Amino acid sequence: MKHILACILLGTASLAAHAQSPAIAHMEPPFWWAGMQDQKLQLMVHGERIADLEPSLSYPGVRIASVSRVQSRNYLFIDLVLDKKVRPGDIEIAFSGAGRTASYTYRLLARDPGSRERQGFSSKDAIYQVMPDRFANGDPSNDSVEGMPDKLDRKGGLGRHGGDIKGMIDRLGYVKDMGFTQLWPTPLVENNSRAFSYHGYAATDLYKIDPRYGSNDDFRRLSKEAGKQGIGIIQDVVLSHIGSNHWWMKDLPTADWINYGNKFTPTHHNHTAVQDPYASKEDADNFTRGWFVQSMPDLNQSNAFVANYLIQNNIWWIEYAGLSGLRIDTFGYSDPAFLTQYTKRLMDEYPKLNLVGEEWNTKVPVVAYWQRGKVNHDGYRAYTPSLMDFPVAEAMRNALADTKGGNVFNDVYETLSLDYLYPEPGNLVLFADNHDMSRIYSVVGEDFDKYRMSMIFMMTAPRIPQFYTGDEILMTSETKERNDATYRTPFPGGWAGDRVDAFSGKGLKVKERAAQDFVRKLANWRKDQPVIHDGKMMHYAPRDNTWVYFRYNDNKKVMVVFNNNSKEMTLDTERFREMLDGVAGGTDALTGQAYDLRGKLRLPARAALVLELQQPQGQP
Repeated sequence: MKHILACILLGTASLAAHAQSPAIAHMEPPFWWAGMQDQKLQLMVHGERIADLEPSLSYPGVRIASVSRVQSRNYLFIDLVLDKKVRPGDIEIAFSGAGRTASYTYRLLARDPGSRERQGFSSKDAIYQVMPDRFANGDPSNDSVEGMPDKLDRKGGLGRHGGDIKGMIDRLGYVKDMGFTQLWPTPLVENNSRAFSYHGYAATDLYKIDPRYGSNDDFRRLSKEAGKQGIGIIQDVVLSHIGSNHWWMKDLPTADWINYGNKFTPTHHNHTAVQDPYASKEDADNFTRGWFVQSMPDLNQSNAFVANYLIQNNIWWIEYAGLSGLRIDTFGYSDPAFLTQYTKRLMDEYPKLNLVGEEWNTKVPVVAYWQRGKVNHDGYRAYTPSLMDFPVAEAMRNALADTKGGNVFNDVYETLSLDYLYPEPGNLVLFADNHDMSRIYSVVGEDFDKYRMSMIFMMTAPRIPQFYTGDEILMTSETKERNDATYRTPFPGGWAGDRVDAFSGKGLKVKERAAQDFVRKLANWRKDQPVIHDGKMMHYAPRDNTWVYFRYNDNKKVMVVFNNNSKEMTLDTERFREMLDGVAGGTDALTGQAYDLRGKLRLPARAALVLELQQPQGQP
């Protein structure tokens, strides 16, 4: 078999070719770290008839606890135990038997100082999501790669456009200037598919960055350079499925490695089936074991080797790239028992890390089921700190898309009123759109005032806000039916020769530049507002298509006001006396305009105000 090996240079932790026995094609994880909280490490060794050989090693503080052989004789699973005080260094693993020998130098690295106590993203942050292929092309030389059939095709809406890691590194200054403190790229691991590989959700090698984006070293460099700018990196991971061209698919370790015996059986997307007390086992199994599409085989996470592989892989990337968290794609589609084990092991290893799961459902109980600390009717327990807040996001999108009038904010108000179902509602991630959804500016009918409402709500609600690249310049898309090509158009200025450069503002239309300036001011204001990060909330029931809520703590109050009417409205501030007692007025945080709050508050048509309130006399 082809000799493909990788190792790490001690001290720099950069990947490099390393001559070993050709009997070993894959060793995964390719290296590890001394001093991890979990002392157990399972190595997957893949090579021609490797199961015929017996592994051995002699290294202080490391021992082989067990060796497992599976159906394919081309795999060995070696369970190691690493003492707490084991020192970094080279572990020589010898393989012998049946007249053959092989060897592998396995490296234990020193952990970065404070790695276990790394701070994950939180409500203090604002996340900027990018699709790397559509963001910026920093290195045109990797646009197409020999041996990878999906080549550069900028004319095709679903083809590769050439954006890469260097493009993200080059534009970190823009991300910082806009006020964003976390960067979430969609998956960067190898997706060697014949077509549609640009999105990254069909991995073909879970330990390798796709070369059309760069290298593992480049990803690590992105994290380090981002850290210098005060920006964390959130990695997008997929647990439920892989791509049909993953190297496993040519030689599966076990017959049950892929669900439904490696036979395409589509999921019917019954999200509630794993929580429903009346659900059939057939429906629950189909939801977690069914395939998305034929090109995405669904992993059998009830197989202990699969489960352990996925958990170790995610820990490896966190440690290697210095991540501040993970965004977990198709979260609820995974086996529930696996998700308990997965979330617990990651949080045990990194107690302050954040994980945000994607459970695309608009029902609050369905999403709340998965959050850390939730007491569920069936006793189920996960350790997931955060979920994507689809219920509130969809409620606000529908409210602002409404063209009939009426009290459109009622559903948003009532959905927020269910926050008691979440153990940590302030740790949910709120968004206006993402790479799978129509653009918010199109959803609101290209109404700039409604767009402002959406942005202000996202940035002042008791949540972690997440922007999608292009929201800040009013990018548009198809809205009537799902159309990924229109949701994922390239960011202007990311390619040489672009007529419009949104990074510098060159060529933007007046309204686009206004939107960008507005988001920049809003995000940078939010950075320094503890009252928004973790303050309490009080909201008042919507009336006459207006809605008011307050964020407050012991030191400050902020009043957020929406008027969704096409005419001026007047609010009697006496209704809000619980929050306004003794308050004379407030100042718009974004414009500096002063408002008198001692009687009537006059609201312009389609107004969205963020008022920093004057403290009552005698209070701090």
